[in-house]
Amino acid sequence: MAYLPHTQAERESMLSSLGLAEIDDLFADIPLSARSPDALGLPKALSEWQLQQRMLKRAQENQSLDQLVSFLGSGFYDRFIPSVVAQLAARGEFSTAYTPYQPELSQGTLAAIFEFQTMIASLTGMDAAQASLYDGASAAAEAALLAMAETGRKMVGMAKTLHPEVREVVRTYIEARGGIADVIQDVATEHPDLSQAAAVIWPYPDILGGVMGFPRAVSQAKNHGALAVCYADPIALALLRSPGELGADIVIGEGQALGNGLNYGGPGFGFFAVTKRLVRRLPGRLVGETTDHQGRRGFVLTLQAREQHIRRDKATSNVCSNHSLNALKATIYLSLLGPSGLRGIAQLSLNKAHYLRNRLKTIGVHPVKEEPVLFEFAVKVPGSVAQLNHWLLERGILGGADLGRWDPDWEHYWQLAVTELRTRQELDALVEEVNAWIESQ
Repeated sequence: MAYLPHTQAERESMLSSLGLAEIDDLFADIPLSARSPDALGLPKALSEWQLQQRMLKRAQENQSLDQLVSFLGSGFYDRFIPSVVAQLAARGEFSTAYTPYQPELSQGTLAAIFEFQTMIASLTGMDAAQASLYDGASAAAEAALLAMAETGRKMVGMAKTLHPEVREVVRTYIEARGGIADVIQDVATEHPDLSQAAAVIWPYPDILGGVMGFPRAVSQAKNHGALAVCYADPIALALLRSPGELGADIVIGEGQALGNGLNYGGPGFGFFAVTKRLVRRLPGRLVGETTDHQGRRGFVLTLQAREQHIRRDKATSNVCSNHSLNALKATIYLSLLGPSGLRGIAQLSLNKAHYLRNRLKTIGVHPVKEEPVLFEFAVKVPGSVAQLNHWLLERGILGGADLGRWDPDWEHYWQLAVTELRTRQELDALVEEVNAWIESQ
C-alpha cells in the first residue's frame, strides 16, 4: 500500500485507532481459501512517461471504425452522427446536470426530456413514452415485469428471433420475480397455449431481418389476453407501420442508432412507450407539461415509479435514473433530421442492403429469408462464419454477426447490417472478398 499518499506514521496511527497491528488485519474476515496464495505478480511501477508510452502502444493494437469498414450490427450500428449532436450535448448544463428533482432549477433539462418523450411516442405510434432506460435489453425486461403486474400472470413469451442476449436479460429479471420465460418459435405456424402469458415480446424487424411476424404476434397476444410487446428498431420505424398502429400495448428498443456512438458497445439508452391505460405502470420517470401560477408553460416530473419516491409496495420498478444525456443526443439527432430526414436515412440504408443482398445471391450466398427486409438481414454461408469474419478482418472489413454462436439452429447464419455510410465500392468489395473466401475453401 506504499503508493497511497500517507506516511508510515499516519498509517500506523490509523491502524492503532482501529485496534489493528498491520494492514493485512483489515482482511481477516476473508477466508484463506478465498485469497490468492501467491503475490499478484505485478510488474515494477513505471514512471508517468513510461506508462503513457505503454498505454499508447497498447491502444494502437486496437482497430476502430476509422480503419475498418463495418457490416456488424445486431443492435448497435455504425451510422453518421452530425457534429452538432456532440457539441450541444457537451454543454455544461447537460453534461453535469443531476436528477431534475427541483423543476424551478431544471426547466431546460425537463424540456429536453419532454421533447424526447414526444418524439419517441410519435415514432412508435404510442400514447406516451417515459424518459428513457439503461438500454434496450433492460427496457424489454421492464416491459415483461409491467405485463406481469398488469395481468397477474407469470409467463412471458418471447420470439426466438428476438435477440438472444435480450432474451437472456428478460429471463434473468423475471425469473428473479418468480416468472417463467418461454421461447416461441413462430406464431405463424405454431400456436402455443398463451392463456397464461402476461406478454408476447416480438422483434420488429427480427434478428433474421424479417418484418412480417409482428402483426401476427399482436393477434396471438390479444386472442389470449396477453400484452403485445414490440421490440423495435427506431430507424426502421421511419419506414414501417408504427407498432401502435398495429395494436401494440408496449414498444421498447435500443436507441443507440439515434445519434449515439458505438463506444465499445455503450452506453446507449432504452426507449419505452405505452398505451394510455398503462401509463401509471411505466418504470422510471415521466416528464409532464404544466403551467405555473402565471399561466406560463413549464415542465415537471409527473410520474416517478421508484420506491425512493413512493411507498415500496406501490413502486412499479427499481429503475434509479434515465440515460438523459444519451436521450438528449437522440433528441438533437431527431430534431436535425426531422421525419423526412429520418425516412431518407432508413430508405438509403434499405436500398444499399437490397443491393448487397442481390449481389451476394450472384455468388451463391442466399438469404435465410426471402421475405422483405430493411437494412439488416441474414444469409447462409458455405462454411464457418468465424473463419469468414477472420478472413475479412485481415482485409480491413468488420464482418457481420455469427448467429450460430447463440443458437445451433443458426449455424452458418451470417447477419449483415448496411447503413447509410456504406458506399457501393465497399459493398462490392465485401462481395468480392466473400467470393474469394468461398473459392479458397
